[in-house]
Amino acid sequence: MNFSLNEDQKMIRQMARDFATKELEPKAAEIDASGEFPHDSIKKMAELGLLVMVIPEQYGGAGFDFVSLAIAVEEISRGCGSTGVITAVHNSLASWPIANWGTDAQKQQYLPKMATGEMLGAFGLTEPNCGSDPASMETKAVLDGDHYVLNGAKRFITNGGVADVFIVFAVTDPAAGSKGISAFIVEKTHPGFSVGKHEELLGLRATANCELIFEDCKVPKENLLGGLNQGFKVAMGTLDVSRIDIGAQAVGIAQAAFDKALAYSQERKQFGKAICEFEMIQEKLALMATSIEAARLLVYSAAAQKDAGKKRFSKESAMCKLFAATTAVEVTKEAVQIYGGYGYTKDYPVERYFRDAKCMEIYEGTSEIQKIVIARSLLG
Repeated sequence: MNFSLNEDQKMIRQMARDFATKELEPKAAEIDASGEFPHDSIKKMAELGLLVMVIPEQYGGAGFDFVSLAIAVEEISRGCGSTGVITAVHNSLASWPIANWGTDAQKQQYLPKMATGEMLGAFGLTEPNCGSDPASMETKAVLDGDHYVLNGAKRFITNGGVADVFIVFAVTDPAAGSKGISAFIVEKTHPGFSVGKHEELLGLRATANCELIFEDCKVPKENLLGGLNQGFKVAMGTLDVSRIDIGAQAVGIAQAAFDKALAYSQERKQFGKAICEFEMIQEKLALMATSIEAARLLVYSAAAQKDAGKKRFSKESAMCKLFAATTAVEVTKEAVQIYGGYGYTKDYPVERYFRDAKCMEIYEGTSEIQKIVIARSLLG
């Protein structure tokens, strides 16, 4: 197996790293405190081709592979966790389902605008009473002439407050369970659609995370995505892809925390010497670095499985997200510990990394759900 990056991937890593260092990291604490969505940064990312990286060039995308997307999300998240998940959602949860299941007309209508940033995307699956069990969703869609009429609500939607186009899931056959769910491309201008409560999150605070409300929302029937009652397949297939990016985001946040902790351990002196000279600190650093590298390889491996054309890679994507999320939480916790009392203040970024990291174990399927996916795959 070749673990080396090709020249395109090296170029993307350097470009994303430079952008994150110069553009994102200096603003990260400010937008975390204010909760302000980073519109300017997203516009610049569109100019760099970072918004629809895996979309074919014929639809305005960059035509890169999924390893490249994982690399970009990792580096962007290293600079700013909020911007990292905004990038992941727009690429994997909004653009990719249209590219994979959309009709040619849908691709032509939406993907070029999503590539330029004219349209920002979001993904509406989670509901107030439906999180880990999407088959129990309550949002309904009924065909009425040339439109579907949607009624219901979605919760905890990243990009929700600023997005222009949403991949939304609703029940179209209540008697069929998970086989009675359909996916729709919903625009914010569709009658009956509105944005509800803005969530005050612990971390990832600049992501315009909002509730979506559908009150007799009229969606053209040609905006049905992937076929009638095929929504559960669309949702699960999309999550298989997006979990790789969330794994990459977790690696980026963990790497940022490690970098800061390593540098601080060499500067901070106690008992007459730098704290990195104490074996307990060295143990922390060694375990942190090892876990990050293992998580990164799991993420790249899962992305490579997708790039190789493997039809089912649910186990690999679940494994990389599970391990990377755990790594992010543990590494950021240890980074706070290495900083000591200063790590518990907002004067240093490690407390923000710690807050951002926790969400890795919750969204895109909790760590408990990832274990179920892995176990079921192992048991056939």
